[in-house]
Amino acid sequence: MGLLTAALPDFPWDSLVPVRERARAHPGGLVDLSVGTPVDPTPEVVREALAAAADSPGYPTTHGTPALREAVVAWFARRRGVPGLDPDAVLPTVGSKELVAFLPSLLGLGAGDAVLHPATAYPTYDVGARLAGTVPVPTDDPVRLLASRDDVRLVWLNSPGNPDGSVLGVQELAAVVDAARAAAGRTGRPVVVASDECYAELAWDEPWASSGVPSVLDPRVTGGDLTGLLSVYSLSKQSNLAGYRAAFVAGDPALVAGLLETRKHAGMIVPGPVQAAMTAALQDDAHVAEQRERYRRRRSVLRRGFEAAGYVVDRSHAGLYLWVRPDGPPQDAWSTVADLASLGLLVAPGAFYGSAAAGHVRVALTAPDERIAEAAARLTGA
Repeated sequence: MGLLTAALPDFPWDSLVPVRERARAHPGGLVDLSVGTPVDPTPEVVREALAAAADSPGYPTTHGTPALREAVVAWFARRRGVPGLDPDAVLPTVGSKELVAFLPSLLGLGAGDAVLHPATAYPTYDVGARLAGTVPVPTDDPVRLLASRDDVRLVWLNSPGNPDGSVLGVQELAAVVDAARAAAGRTGRPVVVASDECYAELAWDEPWASSGVPSVLDPRVTGGDLTGLLSVYSLSKQSNLAGYRAAFVAGDPALVAGLLETRKHAGMIVPGPVQAAMTAALQDDAHVAEQRERYRRRRSVLRRGFEAAGYVVDRSHAGLYLWVRPDGPPQDAWSTVADLASLGLLVAPGAFYGSAAAGHVRVALTAPDERIAEAAARLTGA
């Protein structure tokens, strides 16, 4: 076993294999609601752009084409309330997971440094900290820890949150940014705030559905200063581009320049045709609205089914998941996973997302309409 592998936890999804087989044995077959992988077609406007750029014999640019970076800037202004972003402060990435996993290393963090991340969280924040040799610290109160610890060098935020669909408002984001800057001033060491915002276009509850999910780059958060701030975004969810590995990071020009330099050396480059496809996707809001409506319908059907069956849906204000627990006395998530597997429904246990999540399961909306309807029918006995 390699040294890096020895430092990592077991890959959580492997533990679902026996439960998957039990669910698959249901007479009506498996309804897989465990992984948030898109199942709907990639929009034609995106496929056409990919095909048009298919004759791509030369190396692509690591920084991304000017057209792509301008499209990101325009998208931030149009959809996220972030005007005037510098195109040089935009960098395409090979999906967002690789950036999450390697950001602590790319920032030069190591032994003696701490990385804060949400207590209920996508496990790659923890993995990335371990890969860099830093200390991962799960917390729901980063402001307090920033004030009390001198070793924090990176704070991960995730809004909307995976798995629980929680959303951070402008004041909450600003409080973390202010605390990180205060910590940097106190210790003389930079503190980066990186916000994973990949589900921002999928808001369901108010006020987010009307006003939008705020970004860490929002001027109301930053006070007009992007120093130390990064926003991470993926097109996998809003544009059904998971197979393209299409994402980007934007924010502090100095931080992005450093990431760019390292990625040039490492050859971490988004393929040229994918960059063209990303440009087309970011310039077209119609397909995003269409996909959002699909997920809205599926969410409504699944939520009614779970609530009719005696489950409670907590938070889930935005994103691709329902955060579900049985009504009544607390129950370990693996027991809930087993209960649902007896109906042929496969979901993810909250244990995958930290000890704070052990009583919930995550239910993905990413299944075809027919299977979503089947899941609801099994839950209600209809």
